[in-house]
Amino acid sequence: MGGREKVELSRMEPKMHFSHFRLNTFKLRLDHNPTCEKKRMKKTSSKKKARDPSPTEMSVEPWASPQDQAAAEHARSKNSPPAQEQEQPDKLCLESFWSEVETIRQGCGEADLDPTRRDSRQSEEGEQEEQWLADAGLSTLISEDSEDVDKAVLLSTLTRTQAEAVQRRLDSYTLSRRKKNKLPPRDVRDIFSSPIAQALLPESQNSKDLPQKSMASVAKMPFSVSPEHQRAAPKEEFLITDIAYCEQAVIFIKQANFPLNNIPYRKEDGTLPRVICPKCRLGVTRIQDLSHADMKKVRQLALIDMTALCDLLELEVKRHKTGKRKIAESTLFGVPLSTLLETDQKIRPNTSIPLFLHTLLSFLEKKGVDSEGILRVPGSQSRIKLLQQNLEANFYRSRFNWDEVSPNDAAALLKKFIRELPDPLLTAEYLNTFSAVRDITELRQKLHMLNLLILLLPEPNRSTLKALLEFLSKVVSREKKNRMNLWAVATIMAPNLFLHKAVPSRLTDGAEKGQAEKAADVMRLLIRYQDLLWTVPNFLMSQVRRLNENSNRRYQFKNLLRKIQPDSREKPEKNSEPRRTIKIQVGDLVNGTMEFQLNINCRTSDLLAQFYRQFLRSPENGKGKMRRNGSVGYPDCALYEVGGNIGEHCLDTETHLLDLYNSNPGGEWVIKTKPNGGRGQ
Repeated sequence: MGGREKVELSRMEPKMHFSHFRLNTFKLRLDHNPTCEKKRMKKTSSKKKARDPSPTEMSVEPWASPQDQAAAEHARSKNSPPAQEQEQPDKLCLESFWSEVETIRQGCGEADLDPTRRDSRQSEEGEQEEQWLADAGLSTLISEDSEDVDKAVLLSTLTRTQAEAVQRRLDSYTLSRRKKNKLPPRDVRDIFSSPIAQALLPESQNSKDLPQKSMASVAKMPFSVSPEHQRAAPKEEFLITDIAYCEQAVIFIKQANFPLNNIPYRKEDGTLPRVICPKCRLGVTRIQDLSHADMKKVRQLALIDMTALCDLLELEVKRHKTGKRKIAESTLFGVPLSTLLETDQKIRPNTSIPLFLHTLLSFLEKKGVDSEGILRVPGSQSRIKLLQQNLEANFYRSRFNWDEVSPNDAAALLKKFIRELPDPLLTAEYLNTFSAVRDITELRQKLHMLNLLILLLPEPNRSTLKALLEFLSKVVSREKKNRMNLWAVATIMAPNLFLHKAVPSRLTDGAEKGQAEKAADVMRLLIRYQDLLWTVPNFLMSQVRRLNENSNRRYQFKNLLRKIQPDSREKPEKNSEPRRTIKIQVGDLVNGTMEFQLNINCRTSDLLAQFYRQFLRSPENGKGKMRRNGSVGYPDCALYEVGGNIGEHCLDTETHLLDLYNSNPGGEWVIKTKPNGGRGQ
């Protein structure tokens, strides 16, 4: 850590005042000698430390892309630039950024990029809050014909900070209604204070009542506020998903370890740490693992947590609505994603992204990822125009010859397809929120916000974005051949995602260097940590389960009886190991049941291994299919949790089944074949 430094604490008042409580934050000011600081900067920048694996790596789940990390490490060890160059963004990257901005301006026209002539509009006073309550599944709070029970069920799963965010939106909505001389809705405190609501509410979900072990684990995590930490990011970052993200922000603020000053950004890929998440005994839940009904509830709860997090971080985010636009008379470019998918699913029912995009990305992966300067080197504008016309006329007729397309022209078509979508790929509602992530200081808060935003995207947009990021990650992994590192790819692609003619943007305002770096910083977080961002946090899964439980009146009635009198049923002994009957629905191959003994160590992978041995690979009833090469192929099966406090949940292979049984004893377990997981899932 070097020499001693004076730490001065000065008390500050927060800018935002909350309805129920006020937070006092402390700002850390470090007194140091500038000359000594420069010497330390030179020493730390000149040293190259090897990235030793974590001693606890076996007990945590890695999330960073290993190929990406290896490529970055290899590039830094081979061609390590001087320390002075590493402190500033690459000039070529900045030129490419503003070249992309200029290309978008020319393609859209200056009038389309004028914020005063947008096709989108900000919601009127009160309309934005009303729409927010509807999107969060809380529209019943402002309806006069709904019962207190329904309102209490919706609110009973929220934490204290989440409930306060809802209260602020209700207060704002009430104020706007009063201005229009309309009757205000009932106050949320009246709903909570009703006798029936008090009876139906589970044990307090306030932040102070959260599990102490989890809270302690969050509280012990250090934040780098010293200049040394600001210049050299930590090698590893731990991400806790058991506690609501907004509640974690409250803890950080109260600890006075939430840096409010701007940390300098660096273009070196190695500054992004390896983010690891402690393993949960219920396994990892990915977005595609849940049913549509459960994902709808996840989105509602994610919106509430994201709004509460924005309030705490003092991010002013205004949602926009896209007005009616004239859809281009074409079959590929300028067509809404939903329209493309509706057409393509008639050809390929299970596709989740447009077939044209799938074909274009496959072509680039085969012939473009090794091309030097891919995505940065512009294609020929005349050829691109002819290619677009040819694709519009012949793609669905299978008459287009991809052999005649150069990789640079194909990359230009990819960027053109993304930016010419009628609505932004990140949606008009959340595009500004994605852009606001660049103003967040701490990496953990950035990842929290991006994780919630990904969950909020409509399914076509989310799948398309994932397919794009998977391709960009492959480009970065071939950096040695194509000379495109993570920072270069992010800098070039950022304008194509964050600039759109339908939504006002501050991307090009202010100092060029700072805006380009901040926009690219968000883009590279999406590329590097995409595997983490496409998962459902554990706290949201717990809230969905509680919401499903509380929505069942019979379940609530049983809980009330348990509080009144003790359960008279015979409980199994502590040492007894239950058995579960698993249903098998593997298409036309196997239908029936199997018995499985549960113990504290058995996992989903153990159950599936027993299923394969007993039903598919046994000599008596082998169900494999002979391949052309003579090998035997078996269906790819998964274990699903169905019913109880969940709709349908495809289980992770590392899920501990006894913990799952205790978490959802009323659910059934079913073995089924996995759906064909294509690109972007």
